[in-house]
Amino acid sequence: MAVESISADWEFDRFDDGSQKIHTEVQLKNYTKFLEEYSSQLKAIEEALDDSIGDVWDFTLDPIALQLIPYEQSSLLELIKTENKVLNKVITVYAALCSEVKKLKYEAETKFYNGLLYYGEGVSDTSVVEGECQVQMGRFISFLQELSCFVSRCFEVVVNIVHQLAALYNSNKAATKIIESSGVHFQACVDQRFDNPGEGVSVSKNSAFAEEFAHNIRTIFANVESKLGEPSEIDQRDKYAGVCGLFVLHFHIFRTVDKKLYKSLLDVCKKVPAVTLTANIIWFPDTFLINKVPAAAKLMDKKSLQAIRSSRDAFLQQKAQTLTKDVQSYYVFVTSWMMKMEAILSKEQRPDKLAEDLSNRCNVFVQGILYAYSISTIIKTTMNLYMSMQKPMTKTSVKALCRLVELLKAVEHTFHRRSLVVADSVTHITQQLHSQALTSISTAKKRVISDKKYSEQRLDVLSALVLAENTLNGPSTRERRLVVSLALSVGTQMKTFKDEELLPLQLVLKKLDLISELRERVKVQCDCSFLYWHRAVFPIYLDDVYENAVDAARIHYMFSALRDSVPTMLHAKHMESCEQLLECYDKEIMDVFNEHLLDKLCKEIEKDLRLSVHTHLKLDDRNPFKVGMKDLAHFFSLKPIRFFNRFIDIKAYVTHYLDKTFYNLTTVALHDWATYSEMRNLATQRYGLVMTEAHLPSQTLEQGLDVLEIMRNIHVFVSRYLYNLNNQIFIERTSNNKHLNTINIRHIANSIRTHGTGIMNTTVNFTYQFLQKKFYIFSQFMYDEHIKSRLIKDIRFFRETKDQSDQKYPFERAEKFNRGIRKLGITPDGQSYLDQFRQLISQIGNAMGYVRMIRSGGLHCCSSAIRFVPDLEDIVNFEELVKEESLSDETQKAASVLDSVLSDLTTNSAEGTEYFKMLVGVFAPEFRSLKNMHLRNFYMIVPPLTVNFVEHSIGCKEKLNKKNKNGAAFTDDGFAMGVAYILKLLDQYQEFDSLHWFQAVREKYMKEMSAVVKEQNVQATSQDEKLMQTMNLTQKRLDVYLQEFELLYFSLSSARIFFRADKTAAEETQEKKDREDVAKAAAVSSETESSSK
Repeated sequence: MAVESISADWEFDRFDDGSQKIHTEVQLKNYTKFLEEYSSQLKAIEEALDDSIGDVWDFTLDPIALQLIPYEQSSLLELIKTENKVLNKVITVYAALCSEVKKLKYEAETKFYNGLLYYGEGVSDTSVVEGECQVQMGRFISFLQELSCFVSRCFEVVVNIVHQLAALYNSNKAATKIIESSGVHFQACVDQRFDNPGEGVSVSKNSAFAEEFAHNIRTIFANVESKLGEPSEIDQRDKYAGVCGLFVLHFHIFRTVDKKLYKSLLDVCKKVPAVTLTANIIWFPDTFLINKVPAAAKLMDKKSLQAIRSSRDAFLQQKAQTLTKDVQSYYVFVTSWMMKMEAILSKEQRPDKLAEDLSNRCNVFVQGILYAYSISTIIKTTMNLYMSMQKPMTKTSVKALCRLVELLKAVEHTFHRRSLVVADSVTHITQQLHSQALTSISTAKKRVISDKKYSEQRLDVLSALVLAENTLNGPSTRERRLVVSLALSVGTQMKTFKDEELLPLQLVLKKLDLISELRERVKVQCDCSFLYWHRAVFPIYLDDVYENAVDAARIHYMFSALRDSVPTMLHAKHMESCEQLLECYDKEIMDVFNEHLLDKLCKEIEKDLRLSVHTHLKLDDRNPFKVGMKDLAHFFSLKPIRFFNRFIDIKAYVTHYLDKTFYNLTTVALHDWATYSEMRNLATQRYGLVMTEAHLPSQTLEQGLDVLEIMRNIHVFVSRYLYNLNNQIFIERTSNNKHLNTINIRHIANSIRTHGTGIMNTTVNFTYQFLQKKFYIFSQFMYDEHIKSRLIKDIRFFRETKDQSDQKYPFERAEKFNRGIRKLGITPDGQSYLDQFRQLISQIGNAMGYVRMIRSGGLHCCSSAIRFVPDLEDIVNFEELVKEESLSDETQKAASVLDSVLSDLTTNSAEGTEYFKMLVGVFAPEFRSLKNMHLRNFYMIVPPLTVNFVEHSIGCKEKLNKKNKNGAAFTDDGFAMGVAYILKLLDQYQEFDSLHWFQAVREKYMKEMSAVVKEQNVQATSQDEKLMQTMNLTQKRLDVYLQEFELLYFSLSSARIFFRADKTAAEETQEKKDREDVAKAAAVSSETESSSK
């Protein structure tokens, strides 16, 4: 109201000219502009910091993949069409042969190599069952049959190629020179008979063919040798193996050796010590040439052959030294190349500079393949050489090689990640390269046409150029590139191209080959399936990753490399299913990964959390300047690693491990819950781990001894703890520590809250079993002849003399009983039988005190639990409310559970269980039975027991002021509880009261004290100081004794209230009977009322 009145008062000077609205709009526009700028800046920062460059994923998980290879739908006959029929036939034959060779090569590499390589893998030496090897070979026989057919086919193809070449050179010596290198050669085929007179083809006697063959080998070798070891090397090592194969083939056909070429081939071995053919199969050129051409090997001196072998060792030593430098340089090269890829592919294409952009992209793509080839060669050659020469690798070398593997996969993933842009670029680049090649061929064609001299050779060259032109006018398929290559073998004869034109054309065609098969080339060069045979390096690699956690993300690349073996394993034939081999590999890798990284990481994190939480204990030196510091949090920012059919989430694994450990250890020791809670919070703060709450019943810091512990060891508890009736606490009797433990109601309530109220009944049950044992000892003591006879004598004496002693039991008689028992014997620690009996009764009383405390703790727990219920008298029924609202069955069930919990709590908090009544009811009939008549004498032993108790109590209290406090105590109300309980069981309250014992004690001490006072008054005149001191001490002693008896009397009176001491057993029975009668009468009256209605 006040606000409204104020605003009304200020209304008079309000004037709206629209300026406020304009001003608001301007500010709003400014704010919108600021937000847009700020969001764009944030986006730019986010993109700059994005980890997409280092992102790794499994190619097999791609929902959509691009296949860039164009598929040729025209046959070779349709492609090779010129006016020159003879040339058509020649080109068609060689194109078909080349295609056949490529198909065979592909089949060998994918199917047969892998089948042979993996034979025997996946079975450990220890687990081989008798006959398993034979079974494996049985499975393998069909594969070997296929392999035999394949080899025969290869032989036939090689013979056909040789025959075709021989026939070509046989028919026309001045024919064009056709360069033919068929790639892979199976060495057994060189021993075949190539001469076949039946077909009219002579090979070994064909001198023109021999000369052309040798010339081509030299030409190819010259091209290969110049590129070996150069940065632009791409497949020269494979070609070198091919050249050596051709050389051996030439020797076997023509039986002539070019010593100069042979020496040149061997000299290359110093530069190329070995060539990896596939996976872990390494090929030594020197061994091959010496074995296959023994005639030439004899001419070589032994020193030069030895030098080649020693150069291999030198190569390995040098490699081991330079590996680290190589890694550093390649690291720079590859990362800068990746940045170039990102930059060039994310840049928008400029229409005016399209050609320049495309050539830049082409160069970057080619550069990536070249880096991949160089890195792959280093890894394969080094690893396989170490393996074949059986030399140990240093850890540094292993780490360096693993870094190179990562770089190799980084190249592959860069291509894959940008595959969309790459796919778009490849088609444009191939078109540009086609255009460049066509321009060059067109120039040469014009040159041929302008020459007016006609000859058949010139016509062949022209036809070949026309064929190359026609074929290039189409997609860059494998078949078209093959036809172009064969056509230009003819078309480049007769100097149709100048030298400065030919080299650029060859370069363009090479680029065309690379770009057209970009995806396949990258896949082949970056394939790391050879790591299967070098998986022993994996543990060392993982140790290195663990030690250098900063760049832990690189582990993705290693797993990507390990995955490369999977497709090749699918061709394994020796096992029942290739799945077995895969499972074996999967298990092996995962076991190593768990042992060398995950488990170590879990243990280290747990140790770090423990030491951090317990810093106050100063367990070890944690100064990071001395012991170093390892930030393991980097592992938790890693994305899940894909391996086989699982994702390995390091963060989730460690979180699960910690959750499990903390939960299990908390269940073992519930009092440590706070420590583990703190460790959970620390794990979240320090490592970002999202921990699960244990949801175990936690204990509070004031729990003290647990109810369960006391329950299990109640016999120990009642003997070691003393009960205080008024404060309702238990205090430890003695302790080795400087403090004594106490247990009060709050501790018990907390403990009940931890374990649930069900523990209360179990505790009382345990107490009942304990009392059973104690009452057996009690009965034996009371049955003892010495005790029984004394007690009967005392009862008879009291009955006879009670009229003279004013109905009071004489104190002297009790004192005499106490002393007389000592004569029966004492224990080594100076205790009489009565002392032990007093302790027994105290223990029984302590047990009853514990039951009382359990009941109080239960009420305390229930009241604290129900304090949130607004009105205990009016609690709504939740189940009915839920049904009214027609909620789900689960909700109704939950509501009914809530109702039952609330009703339990209200009844428990209102009443509590009468445990004392139960414990009296269960023992009383037995105690009062005729067979236990000896127990009826108990009331008579109470006076001597009280005397014994008071002496013991005063002794304990006096020790409190002494230096040695062993045995000191200030309370022991368990005795009073025990006496009250047993008197109730025997229904002897009236008998005990008839002794008027405490009145007798009071009279006795008052009498003695008045006598001392009189004596003091008499002696005051004599001035005897010593006597006066004695009198004072006597008075003090009497005062203490009287006070102690008074305290015992009060405690016993209090204890009797718990057991309804005001009623005898007969009265209680009558009362119970009356209650039952009233209940019956009420039930009958209600029935009559209902019937009358």
